[in-house]
Amino acid sequence: MAEFPILSLLIFMPLIGAGFILAIRGDEEVVAQNARNVALWTSAVTFILSLFLWNGFDQSTADFQFIEKYEWMPSFGISYHLGLDGISVLFVLLTTLLTPICILASWTSIKDRVKEYMISFLILETMMIGMFSALDIMIFYIFFEAVLIPMFLIIGVWGGKRRVYAAFKLFLYTLLGSVLMLLAIFVMYANAGTTDMTVLLTHAFPAEIQPWLWLAFFASFAVKVPMWPVHTWLPDAHVEAPTAGSVILAGVLLKFGGYGFLRFSLPMMPLASADFAPLIYALSIIAVVYTSLVALAQEDMKKLIAYSSIAHMGFVTAGTFTLTTQGIEGAIYVMLSHGVVSAALFLIVGVVYDRIHSREISDYGGLVERMPTYALFFMVFMLASIGLPGTGGFVGEILVLVGLFAVNTWVAAFCALGVILGAAYMLYLYRRVIFGKLTKESLKQIADMNRREVVIFTPLLVITLWMGIYPPAFLDFMHVSVANLIEHVQTAQAAAGMLVAVSP
Repeated sequence: MAEFPILSLLIFMPLIGAGFILAIRGDEEVVAQNARNVALWTSAVTFILSLFLWNGFDQSTADFQFIEKYEWMPSFGISYHLGLDGISVLFVLLTTLLTPICILASWTSIKDRVKEYMISFLILETMMIGMFSALDIMIFYIFFEAVLIPMFLIIGVWGGKRRVYAAFKLFLYTLLGSVLMLLAIFVMYANAGTTDMTVLLTHAFPAEIQPWLWLAFFASFAVKVPMWPVHTWLPDAHVEAPTAGSVILAGVLLKFGGYGFLRFSLPMMPLASADFAPLIYALSIIAVVYTSLVALAQEDMKKLIAYSSIAHMGFVTAGTFTLTTQGIEGAIYVMLSHGVVSAALFLIVGVVYDRIHSREISDYGGLVERMPTYALFFMVFMLASIGLPGTGGFVGEILVLVGLFAVNTWVAAFCALGVILGAAYMLYLYRRVIFGKLTKESLKQIADMNRREVVIFTPLLVITLWMGIYPPAFLDFMHVSVANLIEHVQTAQAAAGMLVAVSP
């Protein structure tokens, strides 16, 4: 495995599939069906290949593994450099898992321009895997920005009535922050003389430029998370995106910001990270409490789940900057669990939307009478979103709260309030959709989940319970990498004369 270029294969396999789809010719229906088949098989093979990462990963070291490095622009010190550590490997696996699920979820709901849609999704998978695998900051930036192109098309072409508005809003919000991040990358290159992230992670940037670098990266990552107050693009994007677009947006793309904080802000700007931690806590509290209250007021199922995503990401940002083992590991765990559970919840909405073409909560009620299988899956993912013990959501949130309590009791208390509010809006949603009397004519003949839909939800259900019942299967991957990150940051802060507490 050390010699085999598995990361390049994972990155370019979806592009190869996209090339095959591009070459398909013939009758429109035949082309559409062949495009679906090629996209599904390509994404499935990519997922199977990614399992070698799980099996071949050495959990005892914090070093990057599966390294590939080829000179690209040697005069500028830029190389095609790939590798994974205990943090990024889990996000690559999350990406390869959700992509074939998205393809299956789009099997019947996408009827127009199917060929172009499948190409867009496969290109999107390439960019996401590349972003998590990149070890050159310019390669990272290219993949980080290129994700916008297929996502823009997926929302803008196959979305709802206000799809163009939502797509441009996503694009413009992200673009502004990304321009500032690019300027920061130039400054880092000028200071360190390289774009190699393995060198930049150990380079001591001067204290006087760290705040400016931190703010520039923050401008980009805060939008991706998204943090309050730059979160307003997300509900629009989710509401207008097709179901699979919402799944990949919530499941993977929202993790870019949290991953960026862990990969860049903390290790490369440790002094600025300590100075700006109170700002992160304040914005995280607002995200957790305010967006939970907004979710309670929603009448659109997708909007409610979208605002719940912002609240969950508030846990991520708060836990990341605690600089404790529990806080950071909890933040990563929340991202992974949220990636599975939020994807499932958007798919849950898609199931009934495909049947009666409405997302309004008031249009439902009493579905348990006609859709018992649907009600069961919905219940498990709803409880996982709340953080019920035995599900992945509980493990991540409790770890974050423990880490926060060790640093600031008030921040921990406000975030705990978000857990209570989360239970309120999710139970409110479930009660109104599933229980009550079945009185609406449009629901009296509605069909329960079919075989394809059960196949889609079963792996997500298994992983949700697996993450809740046996967390070491996932935490063991990140232990050494997180410990190395904390040691590096604390050493840099101690050298600068900052008061550093020993992390538990």
